[in-house]
Amino acid sequence: QVQLVESGGGLVQAGGSLRLSCAASGRTYSPYAMGWFRQAPGKEREFVATISWSSGNTIYADSVKGRFTISRDNAKNTVHLQMNSLKPEDTAVYHCAAKSGTNARIELKAYNYWGQGTQVIVSS
Repeated sequence: QVQLVESGGGLVQAGGSLRLSCAASGRTYSPYAMGWFRQAPGKEREFVATISWSSGNTIYADSVKGRFTISRDNAKNTVHLQMNSLKPEDTAVYHCAAKSGTNARIELKAYNYWGQGTQVIVSS
């Protein structure tokens, strides 16, 4: 089992920045890829970004490409999502997720473990 706890969400004006963090605990000795997903009110959960175990591969949703950066520190069992140039449409609950294995994946169903989420609100 892997437990995930997100932090760093909040209220920010459009054009601003936030840095989300996700701390993993439990069975962190096994290699696992990480991802960020988000869910806006009334919408389905959607893929945002993913990173492989080695950090050698990252994939972003088109809607955040060039604005968001995912990174990880395996020594500290953490993954981060740096969000710049935020837009009102980025408003959502952001969830951290982990999947067994090293390869980054964009499919929601590929992930075994999920955090409770952190709220991001971008005002116009």
